[in-house]
Amino acid sequence: MTPMQADGLLQDTLHRPLRDLRISVTDRCNFRCSYCMPKEVFDKNHPYLPHADLLDFEEITRLARLFIGHGVHKLRLTGGEPLLRKNIERLIAQLAALRTPHGQPLDITLTTNGSLLARKARQLREAGLRRVTVSLDGLDDTVFRSMNDVDFPVAEVLAGIEAARAVGLGPIKVNMVVKRGTNEHEILPMARHFRGTGIVLRFIEYMDVGVTNGWRMDEVLPSRDVIRMIRQELPLVPLEATNPGETAQRWGYAGTDGQYDPRLGEVGVISSVTQAFCHDCNRARLSTEGKLYLCLFASQGHDLRALLRGGASDAELTSAIGHIWSRRDDRYSELRSTAGATTRPRVEMSYIGG
Repeated sequence: MTPMQADGLLQDTLHRPLRDLRISVTDRCNFRCSYCMPKEVFDKNHPYLPHADLLDFEEITRLARLFIGHGVHKLRLTGGEPLLRKNIERLIAQLAALRTPHGQPLDITLTTNGSLLARKARQLREAGLRRVTVSLDGLDDTVFRSMNDVDFPVAEVLAGIEAARAVGLGPIKVNMVVKRGTNEHEILPMARHFRGTGIVLRFIEYMDVGVTNGWRMDEVLPSRDVIRMIRQELPLVPLEATNPGETAQRWGYAGTDGQYDPRLGEVGVISSVTQAFCHDCNRARLSTEGKLYLCLFASQGHDLRALLRGGASDAELTSAIGHIWSRRDDRYSELRSTAGATTRPRVEMSYIGG
């Protein structure tokens, strides 16, 4: 195989560049949300990865540096619940020290369920984390406790969001997975709560990630219906995307003049079921044990840990990453309606992050 160097111009077979690397740091979570880690599957006997199988912080940082050479400029730490990984602040500090080939700092963010955020927010900020995304599926405490399925109170997640804002982690985004028949009545209360706070609320269509969540199409509430519900009370105007490959369609709250009012903020909708955005997807995912996945709905990954621990040089790893991405042709969401697409094996979201 011809060696491939990093020049920042890497593209896959559909001419999509590599810009965003999502790094799962643990396969464990303290929530049991039905759409991700249902309790009947992830019970007390579930075989989590042994610690020795996980990439250590130095291995993660080394791979991140090589991905940056191929054009990555955004790193997102995920899980499981990433704040369960011991000494996660040390990894953040190592990643924050990295620079693009042009000497620019990376956009480093972290997705969390917020349960540990209040106690860790300051440490994360001091380590170099720039912003956070918090998963929150409703404000009604009964609904929220039911959806996380471990009876965790919503007030503690809200306290975590406030702690993150107080230490300067921002802009903060809040993600709400909308599941028809479960929490769609929380859409307007969530919109009212975060409007004018500077926090961007995003509504995500319930997705068929993995094979354990019992996904059904009739439980998907299309994003267009979410926007319609909000606009009945709170006027919205469409906004332009801020970056190529952005997953969310942006809508700004309108002022009394009918124009977007930045003081009121915005919402976003992620429509990966009803309006696939595969055509400009620029994201790769690195699993907890060092497998590279090229799609959230992939069934197999590429083992980079074996190369790392087998003594591969930076040049060899760089070439391997380049060849893997250059052969990529994934577009599951665009093909979801084709025969057999939704029944094929898929990796669980708790393993590679959302």
